Amino acid sequence: MNILVAIPTYNEKENVGKMIKSVLNLNDNETVKGLNIKISLVIIDDNSQDGTWEIVKSFIENNGKNENTGRFKNNLFLIEREKKSGLGTAYVAAFKFAIDRGFDYVITMDCDFSHNPDEIAGFISLMNDKKYGMIVGSRYIGGIRIINWSMKRLLISYFANIYAKLITGVKIDDLTGGFNMYDVNCLKKINLDGINSRGYAFQIEMKYRVKKEAGEGFEEYPIIFYERTRGKSKMSNGIIFEAFFTVIKLRLGLYK
Repeated sequence: MNILVAIPTYNEKENVGKMIKSVLNLNDNETVKGLNIKISLVIIDDNSQDGTWEIVKSFIENNGKNENTGRFKNNLFLIEREKKSGLGTAYVAAFKFAIDRGFDYVITMDCDFSHNPDEIAGFISLMNDKKYGMIVGSRYIGGIRIINWSMKRLLISYFANIYAKLITGVKIDDLTGGFNMYDVNCLKKINLDGINSRGYAFQIEMKYRVKKEAGEGFEEYPIIFYERTRGKSKMSNGIIFEAFFTVIKLRLGLYK
């Protein structure tokens, strides 16, 4: 089984090298080895100005003389984009990459360690047992598991998920979360070219499409979400407004 972890980046030089090592070192995890799984990683970089993509290239191009980077060169990939084009289009590029390269599953996550790479083994184990179209990494199922957020941000996120769940009718407690696992056969049933969401509305749209368009089952997997400690958040008012109106469009069937 071949799994592709997809991580969009923009100005993540403080995190990307450590993240590459953390994800690809999971190939030594006992659960991963026991299931005969190979984990690869694709970084989708939106022309970072801080040297993020150069760091990724140094891992890929190293000829093996450097023990820390050479061992990763055969399962690390970089998609370079000319400009900052949004989270949603970055993930769509990764999905198409996974389909073209014959991967079995795609795991989406952030580069800032708000998602703990060690939890990937739990995603894999659950997917191996249940064979769902999607595993949702949930911050809210069975309680709230978010570390170091302000009360304001927590309330916005919590009630945004209630709103999205109510309007779309998709019974997922964490519709806006970005730590998810998709079966590539499920992705093939979705019109990826019709996805218009650029920001975090993408997370809602993808879960809606998995349920309504692909007709696939899902399960929520409890995760702990950590506020980033390095780099800057990409959240903005524009992203919040896009998510608000995307939910309405989905409910009205205004998507391709």
